[in-house]
Amino acid sequence: MADKMTKIDIITRTSKFEDLKEALNEIGITGMTVTQVLGCGIQKGVTEMYRGVPMEINLLPKVKVEMVVCEVPVETVIETAKRVLHTGVIGDGKIFIYPVENVIKIRTGEEGVRAL
Repeated sequence: MADKMTKIDIITRTSKFEDLKEALNEIGITGMTVTQVLGCGIQKGVTEMYRGVPMEINLLPKVKVEMVVCEVPVETVIETAKRVLHTGVIGDGKIFIYPVENVIKIRTGEEGVRAL
């Protein structure tokens, strides 16, 4: 398997998902997995009032976008995500990058880049 495959996970605000999806489509990202998740970073959630009592909400709703890329350069994906998602406010999100050893398409048995 000569072609390098890379998995990119982007976790960000739910409100930014449509902008991100559109921008990724424009650079040639054709497949992704999207999950509604809960999480917190350095902001550690927010304090809300519940029945007159302050309650700390530790986990905030986020969206996680996962994709495996080969033909679209990883740096292009990263720069696109940073451009679309950056507000400068805590909660913009994180990007995680992982090497992918192999991909297998269950329906056809194809492996590697052909399975993408």
